[in-house]
Amino acid sequence: MTEGRVKAEVARELGLAEQTLHNWIKKYEESDEKGFVGSGNVKPENEESHRLNKRIRDLEEEKAILKKAMGIFARNPK
Repeated sequence: MTEGRVKAEVARELGLAEQTLHNWIKKYEESDEKGFVGSGNVKPENEESHRLNKRIRDLEEEKAILKKAMGIFARNPK
């Protein structure tokens, strides 16, 4: 642990079981920061799904904007 602190002390401070903290540290050491999915990192096997979900969200937002614009233009014909 950094600063010479023991796992038990850190786990107690965080309200975690020592084994949970140990597992997290082990996972971090084995896969570096990429082991912590959710901090902007996506597992390689989930990259395609993540990309497609983002594309869906973008298209849904675009559709909503276009729908709103159509409503505005329909109310104000020139």
